[in-house]
Amino acid sequence: MTISASRRSFLSFSGLCTATLAGSAELGFLSKLPALSAAQVQLPSRLVDLNSGIEPLVRIIESSPRDTLLELVASRIHQGTSYQEVLAALFLAGVRNVQPRPAVGFKFHSVLVVHSAHLASMASSNNDRWLPIFWALDYFKATQLEEEKQSGWKMNAVAEDALPLASKARENFIQSMDEWDPEAADLSIARLARSASQQDLFDLFCRFGARDLRSIGHKAIFVANGFRTLNCIGWQHAEPVLRSLAFALQNHEGDPNPASSELETDQPYRENVDNILSIREDWLDGKLDPSATDFLLGRLSEASPSEVARLSVEFLNKGISPRSIWDAVYLGSGELLMRQPGIVGLHTLTTANALHYAYQTTTDESTRKLLLLQACSFVPMFYKSARLRGDVGTKSVRDVSESAKEVDTANNVESVKQIFELVSRDKPAAAQKLLSYLRAGGDAQQVMTRARELVFLKGRDSHDYKFSSAILEDYHHLSASCKNEFLALSVFYLKGSEDTNSNLVERTRRAIA
Repeated sequence: MTISASRRSFLSFSGLCTATLAGSAELGFLSKLPALSAAQVQLPSRLVDLNSGIEPLVRIIESSPRDTLLELVASRIHQGTSYQEVLAALFLAGVRNVQPRPAVGFKFHSVLVVHSAHLASMASSNNDRWLPIFWALDYFKATQLEEEKQSGWKMNAVAEDALPLASKARENFIQSMDEWDPEAADLSIARLARSASQQDLFDLFCRFGARDLRSIGHKAIFVANGFRTLNCIGWQHAEPVLRSLAFALQNHEGDPNPASSELETDQPYRENVDNILSIREDWLDGKLDPSATDFLLGRLSEASPSEVARLSVEFLNKGISPRSIWDAVYLGSGELLMRQPGIVGLHTLTTANALHYAYQTTTDESTRKLLLLQACSFVPMFYKSARLRGDVGTKSVRDVSESAKEVDTANNVESVKQIFELVSRDKPAAAQKLLSYLRAGGDAQQVMTRARELVFLKGRDSHDYKFSSAILEDYHHLSASCKNEFLALSVFYLKGSEDTNSNLVERTRRAIA
């Protein structure tokens, strides 16, 4: 393979959080950098040119020591380097220096998190928008060092003389992905990146990204975040990104080739390819049905992936809206996080976010149906994974809803302050208080603004950014009857106001002084 295979609608959301609460004073040091307006982070698709504009900045990020990079980037910003250029250089440096093997996660989070950091920047006040990007720069340097120690991997140039004809590239790519052949897929996608439309490429990738749950959902996450980042930085950079993505989706570490094996993790995809054939033609015209959501929610933790998918098909064919099914997927994912806060639950939610983005964005109706059924099948698979890690308990969304009725919470800023104090000390109590606050007419925007602020100040891990960006985006995708419960469940992985500040805040303060 020419990649060195060494083993070693967000605009609506961005307007929600432009105001800040009392905690914004803690981020005031960022005002020493040029303020970023909302317009400046709406990225033109062809702003940066890799050959003449972005390569020098990419090399600075790649070659600078971790302990001086932030100062160097801050200096470049003061000299006129734009937010868009920093974002593009960061993403391309990650793609070129960090391989998505042996799993599409771990060190590869330095690539996966870039778009989440961008979403956080978009939704911030003008003076706060640099902090997520500075955090992601520092995180890249840590993972680049890890990659150098493990394998020294770099993405090699594609073998130009071996590229297929443009007329054959799509057929070859599909065949190589079906056969799990990374060498052939690399050549085919390099040619497709130069000849196919953006939409056709996305329609291809989102299907392959959803075909299995290896790497705990990161394949689907990379598809969504990779394409979304390309839409920001410009499609002139697509080829290395898509080569990295194709390589990632071929990962089956520890398993025999899935093309010639009957493995449990591949069964839902095979079944759902057949299941979508029985869905009625007018499936998108169904009506919201909270009772269907409740019923499906009650089955997600106990039923098999096959049963949940079949039940979803039955609901669709009875004229129930796919949105009611997505409501169950989101609430079921949040319920798992509440039952077992940690790595499995948070990835259930970030995977749902990626699959829903693909569902909204693909233009292929059969792929849309498949993405919905795969989302339904994945939740029981996440529950199985969680059980292998320990007890998942039995507490439900309904339990939180009932207990919140006993909490008397005023509709004011002080209540938001108290909620995030509780997040640090007593997450179940914080969830109850937040739900009570929202039911009393509290402002969800204030809650989300403060949640993001605390990620800026307290976040130490890529999951803090990925999770918060996914949750605060997905809140707007749920039905009105489910929004409040969903946001309340998010506190089980959000940061609290009494958590310790990240050391990077102080380091960034010094870098831009």
